[in-house]
Amino acid sequence: MRKIIYPGTFDPIHNGHIDIAMRAAKLFDVLEFVVAVNVEKDPLFNVDERLSLIKESTNHIENISVSRFTGLVVDYAKNSDSIAIIRGLRHVSDFEFEFQMAMMNFYLNPDIASLFMMPDEKYIHLNSTIVKDVVKNGGNVSAFVPSCVNDALLSKYSG
Repeated sequence: MRKIIYPGTFDPIHNGHIDIAMRAAKLFDVLEFVVAVNVEKDPLFNVDERLSLIKESTNHIENISVSRFTGLVVDYAKNSDSIAIIRGLRHVSDFEFEFQMAMMNFYLNPDIASLFMMPDEKYIHLNSTIVKDVVKNGGNVSAFVPSCVNDALLSKYSG
Protein backbone atom coordinates (compact mmCIF):
# COMPACT_ATOMS: atom_id res chain seq x y z
CA MET A 1 0.00 0.00 0.00
CA ARG A 2 1.40 3.40 -1.01
CA LYS A 3 0.47 6.04 1.54
CA ILE A 4 1.23 9.76 1.50
CA ILE A 5 0.65 12.25 4.28
CA TYR A 6 -0.45 15.85 3.83
CA PRO A 7 0.66 17.69 6.96
CA GLY A 8 -0.39 21.18 7.92
CA THR A 9 -2.29 23.41 10.28
CA PHE A 10 -5.35 23.64 7.99
CA ASP A 11 -6.82 26.57 9.94
CA PRO A 12 -9.07 26.27 8.00
CA ILE A 13 -8.90 23.93 5.03
CA HIS A 14 -9.64 25.67 1.72
CA ASN A 15 -10.14 24.66 -1.90
CA GLY A 16 -6.43 24.92 -2.69
CA HIS A 17 -5.72 22.22 -0.09
CA ILE A 18 -8.56 20.10 -1.43
CA ASP A 19 -7.39 20.49 -5.04
CA ILE A 20 -3.94 19.19 -4.13
CA ALA A 21 -5.39 16.38 -2.01
CA MET A 22 -7.73 15.20 -4.78
CA ARG A 23 -4.91 15.04 -7.33
CA ALA A 24 -2.41 13.42 -4.95
CA ALA A 25 -5.03 10.88 -3.82
CA LYS A 26 -5.17 9.62 -7.41
CA LEU A 27 -1.46 8.75 -7.23
CA PHE A 28 -1.49 6.93 -3.89
CA ASP A 29 -3.60 4.26 -2.24
CA VAL A 30 -4.16 6.46 0.81
CA LEU A 31 -3.74 10.17 1.44
CA GLU A 32 -3.83 11.12 5.09
CA PHE A 33 -4.32 14.72 6.19
CA VAL A 34 -2.33 15.16 9.39
CA VAL A 35 -3.28 18.21 11.39
CA ALA A 36 -0.46 19.82 13.31
CA VAL A 37 -0.95 20.35 17.02
CA ASN A 38 1.35 23.27 17.80
CA VAL A 39 0.96 24.83 21.24
CA GLU A 40 2.90 27.90 20.07
CA LYS A 41 0.20 28.80 17.54
CA ASP A 42 -3.20 30.23 18.36
CA PRO A 43 -5.49 28.83 15.65
CA LEU A 44 -9.02 30.06 15.07
CA PHE A 45 -10.32 26.49 15.05
CA ASN A 46 -9.27 23.94 17.65
CA VAL A 47 -7.83 20.61 16.50
CA ASP A 48 -11.14 18.73 16.71
CA GLU A 49 -12.90 21.43 14.66
CA ARG A 50 -10.17 21.31 12.01
CA LEU A 51 -10.34 17.52 11.83
CA SER A 52 -14.10 17.67 11.46
CA LEU A 53 -13.95 20.34 8.74
CA ILE A 54 -11.39 18.33 6.77
CA LYS A 55 -13.45 15.15 7.05
CA GLU A 56 -16.62 16.91 5.91
CA SER A 57 -14.79 18.75 3.11
CA THR A 58 -13.20 15.60 1.71
CA ASN A 59 -15.88 12.97 2.36
CA HIS A 60 -16.39 12.65 -1.40
CA ILE A 61 -12.83 11.32 -1.83
CA GLU A 62 -12.73 7.65 -1.01
CA ASN A 63 -9.10 7.13 -0.03
CA ILE A 64 -8.57 10.08 2.33
CA SER A 65 -8.21 9.84 6.08
CA VAL A 66 -7.58 12.46 8.75
CA SER A 67 -5.55 12.45 11.97
CA ARG A 68 -3.52 14.72 14.22
CA PHE A 69 0.14 14.79 15.15
CA THR A 70 2.72 16.47 17.32
CA GLY A 71 6.43 16.37 16.81
CA LEU A 72 8.35 15.87 13.60
CA VAL A 73 6.40 15.25 10.40
CA VAL A 74 9.03 12.84 9.14
CA ASP A 75 8.68 10.74 12.30
CA TYR A 76 4.91 10.66 11.88
CA ALA A 77 5.37 9.58 8.26
CA LYS A 78 7.64 6.72 9.28
CA ASN A 79 5.42 5.59 12.15
CA SER A 80 2.32 5.61 9.93
CA ASP A 81 4.01 3.56 7.17
CA SER A 82 3.88 6.47 4.72
CA ILE A 83 6.32 6.63 1.85
CA ALA A 84 5.99 10.33 1.14
CA ILE A 85 4.96 13.78 2.32
CA ILE A 86 3.00 16.09 -0.01
CA ARG A 87 3.26 19.85 0.26
CA GLY A 88 1.59 22.55 -1.76
CA LEU A 89 3.54 25.29 -3.51
CA ARG A 90 1.85 28.49 -4.58
CA HIS A 91 4.76 30.80 -5.26
CA VAL A 92 8.53 30.75 -5.50
CA SER A 93 8.69 32.04 -1.92
CA ASP A 94 6.93 28.85 -0.73
CA PHE A 95 9.59 26.76 -2.44
CA GLU A 96 12.43 28.22 -0.41
CA PHE A 97 10.90 27.21 2.93
CA GLU A 98 9.58 23.86 1.68
CA PHE A 99 12.94 22.99 0.11
CA GLN A 100 14.68 23.56 3.45
CA MET A 101 12.13 21.38 5.22
CA ALA A 102 12.41 18.65 2.59
CA MET A 103 16.20 18.60 2.91
CA MET A 104 15.99 18.32 6.70
CA ASN A 105 13.38 15.57 6.42
CA PHE A 106 15.64 13.74 3.96
CA TYR A 107 18.54 14.03 6.40
CA LEU A 108 16.35 12.66 9.23
CA ASN A 109 14.88 9.85 7.11
CA PRO A 110 15.97 9.38 3.48
CA ASP A 111 13.28 6.72 2.99
CA ILE A 112 10.49 9.33 3.11
CA ALA A 113 10.10 11.28 -0.14
CA SER A 114 8.93 14.89 -0.26
CA LEU A 115 6.62 15.74 -3.14
CA PHE A 116 5.50 19.21 -4.16
CA MET A 117 2.35 20.04 -6.06
CA MET A 118 0.93 23.32 -7.25
CA PRO A 119 -2.78 23.97 -6.87
CA ASP A 120 -4.97 24.92 -9.78
CA GLU A 121 -4.19 28.50 -10.78
CA LYS A 122 -7.58 29.70 -9.52
CA TYR A 123 -6.37 28.87 -5.99
CA ILE A 124 -2.77 30.05 -6.31
CA HIS A 125 -3.41 33.15 -4.19
CA LEU A 126 -5.18 31.31 -1.35
CA ASN A 127 -3.92 30.70 2.12
CA SER A 128 -5.80 30.18 5.37
CA THR A 129 -4.71 33.52 6.80
CA ILE A 130 -6.15 35.45 3.86
CA VAL A 131 -9.38 33.44 4.00
CA LYS A 132 -9.83 34.25 7.71
CA ASP A 133 -8.95 37.92 7.22
CA VAL A 134 -11.47 38.36 4.40
CA VAL A 135 -14.29 36.80 6.42
CA LYS A 136 -13.30 38.69 9.57
CA ASN A 137 -13.67 41.93 7.61
CA GLY A 138 -17.04 41.06 6.09
CA GLY A 139 -15.90 39.63 2.76
CA ASN A 140 -17.24 36.58 0.95
CA VAL A 141 -14.96 33.54 0.53
CA SER A 142 -17.62 31.03 -0.49
CA ALA A 143 -15.88 30.48 -3.85
CA PHE A 144 -12.70 29.42 -2.08
CA VAL A 145 -13.83 27.16 0.77
CA PRO A 146 -16.31 24.30 1.13
CA SER A 147 -19.72 25.37 2.45
CA CYS A 148 -19.09 23.75 5.85
CA VAL A 149 -15.94 25.85 6.24
CA ASN A 150 -17.71 29.00 5.12
CA ASP A 151 -20.46 28.37 7.68
CA ALA A 152 -17.90 27.69 10.43
CA LEU A 153 -15.99 30.89 9.61
CA LEU A 154 -19.17 32.96 9.62
CA SER A 155 -20.13 31.43 12.96
CA LYS A 156 -16.71 32.18 14.49
CA TYR A 157 -16.72 35.78 13.39
CA SER A 158 -20.39 36.57 14.06
CA GLY A 159 -20.23 36.18 17.79
